[in-house]
Amino acid sequence: MSIAAVFRINHFARQTPWYGLGEAVISGNTVASRRLHRKAFDQSQQKGHKEMTNVITQRHGTIVTIGINRPEARNAVNPETASQLVQAFNQFENDPDLTVAVIHGIGGHFCAGLDLKEIAHNASALNVEREVTKGKGPMGPSRMEFTKPVIAAVSGYAVAGGMELSLFADMRVVERSAIFGIFCRRFGVPLIDGGTVRLPKLIGLSRALDLILTGRPVNSQEAYEFGLANRVVPDGQGLQCAIELAQNISSFPQKCMLADRASAYNSTFEASSFTDAMQYEYDFGAKVLIEESIPGAKRFAAGEGRKGKF
Repeated sequence: MSIAAVFRINHFARQTPWYGLGEAVISGNTVASRRLHRKAFDQSQQKGHKEMTNVITQRHGTIVTIGINRPEARNAVNPETASQLVQAFNQFENDPDLTVAVIHGIGGHFCAGLDLKEIAHNASALNVEREVTKGKGPMGPSRMEFTKPVIAAVSGYAVAGGMELSLFADMRVVERSAIFGIFCRRFGVPLIDGGTVRLPKLIGLSRALDLILTGRPVNSQEAYEFGLANRVVPDGQGLQCAIELAQNISSFPQKCMLADRASAYNSTFEASSFTDAMQYEYDFGAKVLIEESIPGAKRFAAGEGRKGKF
């Protein structure tokens, strides 16, 4: 979860104060990302959108961006923000006109995790539903499962619970100067937003335990080598690149793509055996054969998509 409290950010590698992070540590990322996020916020206001205070949503055709808007706290999540994130993702999941959601942080950082400053003064902020199927997680949507893709556009710090938030996305588009890490290791705050569940599945148990046990910072290049980052892009371009990726995904026949996505998640988290996973894959795939596969075969026969052209 979080490191919103004052501490030294790279305790393991450098002695730069967290509260003095700003331009000193990630100058290019901070300036460029703030301009892009500020533009998105201004545009949403000009269009007359009624926005939640701590979470800003904006539509881009069939894509919705969901921005955590607490830059003064490095986008650390408090109970109000957690509830607003759940609301935003419920709206995405239930809107048939939306195909992909992009979660990002406004102001140069993805998310510093749970707001430890608020917890230090109000322990009741940790009071969440114990049964994971009955209520939101401490970070908000971390217990949710989606039928449509979610992409995380990661800039600056995605640490503790912020890293856990990035893990519930299908893909992570990561800016070059971004940092991941289980920084909450130092403060006795456990991973209870899916970190110990999703991370080993994404990068393997050995590498996951390295990050979980040490809490060490992981830069974008190492994250890419691990498979934690799916794309590494220049600083300030994370959100735009994530939107473009979402638009690309949205251009494919959707029922087929969603069936394959559902099967991949089932085989990873739900299936009891190889046979069970194979049966699920066939059952879901067979449903789209007539509706999308036969028309697709006809388009191919007519010359579309030859030589691997997308």
